[in-house]
Formats: sequence, C-alpha cells, structure tokens
Amino acid sequence: MRLVLNRLGHSLFVLWAVASLTFIAFRLMPGDPTLNFLSESFSEEMRQSMLRAFGLDRPLWEQYGLYLLNLVRGEMGVSFLQKRPVLDLLLEALPNTVALTVTALLVAYAVGVVAGAFLAFARGTLIEGIAIPLALATRAAPEFWLGMILLAWLAFHLGLFPSEGATSAGMEFTSEWARLTSADFLHHLVLPALTLALYLLGLPLLLMRATMLEILNDEFIVMARMKGLSRWAIVMRHAARNALLPVVTAFALGLGASFGGNVVIETVFSWPGLGRLLVGAVQGSDYPLAQGAFMLLATVLILMNTLADILYAVLDPRVSAGARR
Repeated sequence: MRLVLNRLGHSLFVLWAVASLTFIAFRLMPGDPTLNFLSESFSEEMRQSMLRAFGLDRPLWEQYGLYLLNLVRGEMGVSFLQKRPVLDLLLEALPNTVALTVTALLVAYAVGVVAGAFLAFARGTLIEGIAIPLALATRAAPEFWLGMILLAWLAFHLGLFPSEGATSAGMEFTSEWARLTSADFLHHLVLPALTLALYLLGLPLLLMRATMLEILNDEFIVMARMKGLSRWAIVMRHAARNALLPVVTAFALGLGASFGGNVVIETVFSWPGLGRLLVGAVQGSDYPLAQGAFMLLATVLILMNTLADILYAVLDPRVSAGARR
C-alpha cells in the first residue's frame, strides 16, 4: 500500500507539472487565436469582445488558476475553432486511438514474444541472422516511412485497403460499438495498425530473446533438461514464463507511450484520432483543445507508468522489498 500511495503521489505531481508546462507553452507560442475565426474587417472592439468571451483578456495568473480549477472539476473548456466542448471532441476521437493502439500493441507483443522465444532457442542459426536485422530495421525506420511504403504497395498499387479515414464516406451506424466492430472500420484499421505493429515489434522481440538467453542458463532449466523434458516444454512452459516479467512491464509502458506517439501515423493515414486532433489544434492555436488533448495523453502515459511500477512490484517481490527499505 505504501508503494501504491507513493506512486500515486508522484503521478499527481507529474500531472500538475505537465498541466503547468502545457499552459505556459501555448501562451508563449506566436500567433493570436482570434485570427482563426475573425476576418480582417472586424474591428478591434469585436476582437476584444471575443477575447473576453474566452477569458483571454484576464491576467495570466488568473487564467492559470481557472485552468487548474477547471481541470480538477473535469471541465476543459470550449474549442475556439469548433465551438464545442473540448471533452466531447476528445471522447469522439478517443475510441479511434484506443482501437489503433491496442490492436497494434496486441499484434506486436503476441508476435514478438513468440518470435523472441524461438530466436533464443535458435541462437546462432541462419534464421536468427535474418530475423534480428529485420527487427532492428523496422524499429529504426521512421513511422511515416513505413506508412508510406505500405500505402504505396497495399493501398495504391494493389488496392487491397483504403488509404485514409476510419470509415467509408456515407456509412451510418446505430451505435459507436457497431461502428468499431463493423467490417468497414476493421478494413480501414488494417494499414495503420500494421504500420504501428511493425514499428513496435522490435522491442518485445529483442527483449524476450535477451531475457530468454539469460534464463536458459539457469539451474532450473538445466534440471528440466536432466529430467528429459522436450525442448518445446523447456522453452515455452519454463523459460518463457519466467522471461515475461520485463515484457509485461514494457507492454504497460508501450501502451501509454503509443497513445502519444500515434500523431505521425494518424496524420499519414488521416486517422481521426487524438493525434490528428492535437495537430489541428496546435496549428490553429486552439488552446483549450490542444491543452485537453495533451492532458489526456499525459494522463494515460502516467497511469500506464504507474501501473507498470505496481505490476513489477507484484510480479517481483524484490522490488517492493527494495521500496520499503
């Protein structure tokens, strides 16, 4: 319990720091947000009236206090450009980002864990010599480059998948769940999810392989060999289970990081998620929407980091013992 409270206290402090830095950063950016929805023919009085309507005429310290107070209340204001509550806009984009991130992570870690365990068992073979450079190449390649290659090949050349959007034009659905589980949505999801999965695949694969190589030399593995167990049983039932601890931790961290790292992929594929919404808000100096998107992404990332710390302590008692000391 002490470890959990300690991590939660750290998380609250980091959230306050992120909120403060986000508030300051957008106020220091050049440009006037009123220029995006006021024409040149509008008078200075009309501009000042618009600033008062959004509270931008108040002193900076007062804006900061109201901003923190509204965050505590769960209120993120109204978008300057879309004239809609920020929370509604974020909740509309969130399911698309969740679907993209979770799908890509599940594919990457499922394939990476199995492939990493196999490569550890096949150390020194030709298969390992080909697979390791490929995994490093996909990890080092920029996300937008991978996306462009898949777009050019699978979408434009072969025409197997749509090149943009989350649904086809004119499609109507009875509910959000019906949209997320429709064949049309899943068809649009394949390319961006495949791009993100290829980019994420290298970490679980290499991490699982490295951990497996250490565990295969442990005494309980030697004992399993002496008992005459099959190679498959030794690798999957004994070694792989003990090698999953760092992979599980990396999955929790990767889930949080991927929410904030999908900006490039969502832009390349015109995917209507949080990343694309954030880019449009920053370009349009839409302070409330940009701040809300940043805070939502930061909250997910911090919660996943906290969950990883707690999960590590649960899976490995030595971590919690070290925290108590």
